[in-house]
Amino acid sequence: MTKTSTRPYDIAEHLRTPEEMALYLDACIAESDGDAAFIAKALGDIARAQGMTKVAKETGLSRESLYKSLSGEREPDFSTILKVIKALGLRFHATAA
Repeated sequence: MTKTSTRPYDIAEHLRTPEEMALYLDACIAESDGDAAFIAKALGDIARAQGMTKVAKETGLSRESLYKSLSGEREPDFSTILKVIKALGLRFHATAA
């Protein structure tokens, strides 16, 4: 009998287009219930999908700093969030609730 092997699901492997990334971030914001660390984790997933080195270069932050900020274990500065959103080619905007 052969053994079935599994591996953890990584959303970053499935975020291929800017549209998929934007939809994923929108869904995470809707589900976050105001949890900034949850939103930061979603941005981290998107950054890994695009390449953390590329995002670090475009934000002017170190890769290590980005990994820590976008780990979901802390709430990063809003300025970091804005830099990452811009580097990911996404826009931050508001609509009426």
